Amino acid sequence: MGTIQVELDQDLVDLLEELHRPVKQAARELIVLELYRQGEVSSGKAAELLGLGREQFIRQASDRGIPYFQLDGEDLQRELDASKKL
Repeated sequence: MGTIQVELDQDLVDLLEELHRPVKQAARELIVLELYRQGEVSSGKAAELLGLGREQFIRQASDRGIPYFQLDGEDLQRELDASKKL
């Protein structure tokens, strides 16, 4: 496992401590969630990186406003049309 150092304003560190969120854990979650949101990692890989089950990760991402399905209007319509043919 690699290690990086990040400088954070003391106000942010204090806020995380008040919320009882370890800084290391919060940073890891935010990085993985952002990689997932950008489509850089799958939900399965993101779950693995956070030590969660896939369903648990999907729920956590959804709770933070990151949808599991990211389809635009055209993609959604194609999916609906395809499902009607089944």
